[in-house]
Amino acid sequence: MFRALGNFLILLTLIGMLAPPSIGLAIFYPFCHPLCYMFSDYIVNVCARRLFVILRVYKKFRLSFSKDNFEKLPGQFIVLSNHQSLLDIPIYMNFFPDRDVRFVAKDALSKSWIPMVAPMLKSHGHCFIPRKGGTSLVMHRIDSFCKRCLDNKWNPVIFPEGTRSKDGSLGKFYSAGFRRISDATKLPVAVCVVDDGYKINDIRHVMENMHNINYRVKLLKVFPAPKTKEEQVELLDQARALMQEQLDKWRSGAED
Repeated sequence: MFRALGNFLILLTLIGMLAPPSIGLAIFYPFCHPLCYMFSDYIVNVCARRLFVILRVYKKFRLSFSKDNFEKLPGQFIVLSNHQSLLDIPIYMNFFPDRDVRFVAKDALSKSWIPMVAPMLKSHGHCFIPRKGGTSLVMHRIDSFCKRCLDNKWNPVIFPEGTRSKDGSLGKFYSAGFRRISDATKLPVAVCVVDDGYKINDIRHVMENMHNINYRVKLLKVFPAPKTKEEQVELLDQARALMQEQLDKWRSGAED
């Protein structure tokens, strides 16, 4: 009973916090991009941080950020990460608070039933990949995204699994999207890993499993920009091995 009441109070708090900027996005998105960008920035830089504070207080939700290799980050880079939940997006925005990150995501996210999500992500210039439409459309969208990233000094984030893990295990890594972004941007690659997000990877599990979540994020290694297809494929293989090694350490009880 007390947990259900706590969940209800959290939901009311979140609605009160997110309703004003969400309404602003819904009203101004069709005709005022600069204003929508302002509302989106407010959600990302203010609301998201407040959200994690609320979850920490009421649900004992923890964010554990390991930034040991941050001094090795160049001015601009590609982020390569596993993918466990929709919270990966705001969490990476908080993990890199002084860097503008933009995501490659499925087109379904741009049609999200959550009112603020689609206009927020669209106004911020993220890349949406359609499930249908053919390879040429996908590559065109990625190329346009890469140009926006280079023009605005954004850091593209790609999840090479292509979908969220339901049980935390690493899925197959697909190379096409990463290779296209690497070819278009010529940027170094920051390999990161997240864990514990799979326990809250859909709406039904958010309230069930949010209690005592320790959402971990770590920057594992920064690779120089790969120059050939072979180097890109090898980098993906090494990245996956590094992620699996770190996940194994965490799940064995190691703190590193």
